[in-house]
Amino acid sequence: MSLRTELYNSRSKIDFQPLWRKSVPVSVTLAVVSALLLLIVGLNRSIEFEGGGIFEVPVPDNIGVADARDVLPDPNAKVQLVEDPDAGSFIRVQTGTEGIADSGLYIERLSELGGVTVDDVSVNTVGPTWGSQITGKAIRALVLFFFVVAAYLAWRLEWRMAIGALIAVVHDLLITSGIYALFRIEVSPATVIALLTIMGYSLYDTVVVYDKVLENELEPGSRNRGYTALVNRSMNQVLMRSVNTTITTVLPVLSMLLVGWLLLGGSTLRDFAVALFIGLILGTYSSIFLAAPVLSWLKERQDDEIAEAELKERRDARRRSEQS
Repeated sequence: MSLRTELYNSRSKIDFQPLWRKSVPVSVTLAVVSALLLLIVGLNRSIEFEGGGIFEVPVPDNIGVADARDVLPDPNAKVQLVEDPDAGSFIRVQTGTEGIADSGLYIERLSELGGVTVDDVSVNTVGPTWGSQITGKAIRALVLFFFVVAAYLAWRLEWRMAIGALIAVVHDLLITSGIYALFRIEVSPATVIALLTIMGYSLYDTVVVYDKVLENELEPGSRNRGYTALVNRSMNQVLMRSVNTTITTVLPVLSMLLVGWLLLGGSTLRDFAVALFIGLILGTYSSIFLAAPVLSWLKERQDDEIAEAELKERRDARRRSEQS
């Protein structure tokens, strides 16, 4: 029987233990590098988080970014040439909070650059207080998510599985954020929504693995060969399910990224889809190559008597639920 057939029928016998010995150091290294990137380089936060002003003006085809920089009062302002198939080309200028006070000057000079009236210059300003409030709310949402998920997983599964799942989620968020910092991809409110979605998908994949482990653990003699062997067997049984789920989820996100951003030019779709695409792949990887070995490591160090008592309690609970 070929490996493809075995995977399809959940009968594969892949030995994940040698792979885990390589994947865990790689994951830790990538997470540390990502954390350093966040500390040293930082995230390229959008105006909603930092505050400031965005000015947009339609321009002729012969006007470029360099021309706009020459007339702007702030040489450090972010300038971008955006080409819309329906509305033509326009210059987008993003300034810090200090640019709000000089908004009249920006409007005047950009209108002269584009050869239009001041009414044709689009202005969007966000104060520093509003930006800090949005940032605070985003952080609180992430922290609250962690507390709720940890409590639920500890109750529904067990606390060691909750630890493994949260480590995998932190790993996914760190590396995704590190990629955003490395390539200076702008972080917008849509990115935060995508990050919360990533956490949900990452947890889903991990819970699928852990639930199969719990199911196999209740079988008589399941731990005779050790907990690592039990996790390894469970991984083979759910591997194809995790991969198929990821593929069917990534394909629509990829189409959103290609069609919505590259063809239609939707920046909001880009902010959402890029984070989602990276996070979905990382979520599948971490559930197999990080959450599973972390659980195995924690359980192998559990006292045998305590482990047997917990297992007996779960078996009794399962019998009571079946009888009722």
